[in-house]
Amino acid sequence: MFVIMGITGKVGSAVANTLLDANQPVRAIVRHTDKGKDWAQRGCEIAIADSNDESSLKIAFKGAKGVFVMLPPTYSPSEDFRETKIMVNNLYKALDEARPERIVCLSTIGADATQPNLLNALQILEKGLSNLPIPIAFVRAAWFMENSAWDVDSAVKEGVIQSYLQPLDKPVPMVATADIGRVAAELLQQSLWKSIKIIEIEGPSRVTPYDIAKTFSKLLSKEVRVEAVARDKWESIFIAQGTTNPSPRIQMLNGFNEGWIEFQNGGASSIKGKVLLDTVIQQLLAQKQLLITQKSSTTTYASNRYLLLNQNTDKQEDESILEEQSKQTSFKNNLL
Repeated sequence: MFVIMGITGKVGSAVANTLLDANQPVRAIVRHTDKGKDWAQRGCEIAIADSNDESSLKIAFKGAKGVFVMLPPTYSPSEDFRETKIMVNNLYKALDEARPERIVCLSTIGADATQPNLLNALQILEKGLSNLPIPIAFVRAAWFMENSAWDVDSAVKEGVIQSYLQPLDKPVPMVATADIGRVAAELLQQSLWKSIKIIEIEGPSRVTPYDIAKTFSKLLSKEVRVEAVARDKWESIFIAQGTTNPSPRIQMLNGFNEGWIEFQNGGASSIKGKVLLDTVIQQLLAQKQLLITQKSSTTTYASNRYLLLNQNTDKQEDESILEEQSKQTSFKNNLL
């Protein structure tokens, strides 16, 4: 049995799909029962658990052959990352008790960076789980290509995307979540590694912000340009978005832009994924169109239902009037 955390997200679902395609048994960890319905229909066991609840994790991991571990995203951590430390401690205790044959853990490029930044959360995760007496692989993934989802609306409506990655011609290591999921699932099914493995993964080639704009242009058949977001506006923008502590996020972006968030040896030994940026952005645009279609269908349904209710109301009123007229006629006839 392979237990998958984060199965409702892009990476976790990619891991689970790869395993299911290989006819492997999967137990899906979700926080609420309704989140697991689709996975249950596909034959998965469902476990209700949360990274903040040690006892639920112990139950979810019990009897597992392999476990895929990942933390929920944190954009505004406390200064000492105490939330992350609590979750890592819970994971350690639950995994130590369950003792699966192997663990695959989603980490990140820059997990070994010495400078303070948002990705330190994954460094804490790696250090916290490395002492487990269980073979464990840390998959250090590049910048997700799916982060371009933030650009879809502005690309479609305005023909422009905003970039915090700068300069705009700087190649950045990026990867599709499908490639991460595939590699993680393959690692879970292997039995050749016995201790700690560090796996670095990026896409077939590095990507510049200009490349992202060009891809949108090609797929939308119109010009889409990219603009660099002024560095002095980052903090106010992130605060407006609800981030109470924007510094770690800003420092992370600085790390990508300045080059100190990077794979070892510049990615010379990293696994190169198969999925192209074009494929990912095409999927993001298709999902956007699907949402628009679903919203339109819902609006049409609601409108038709409103008209139907009005028609039914009018019909009921007409029937009520006829019934009342019939009663009055009958009453008059009785008087006669």
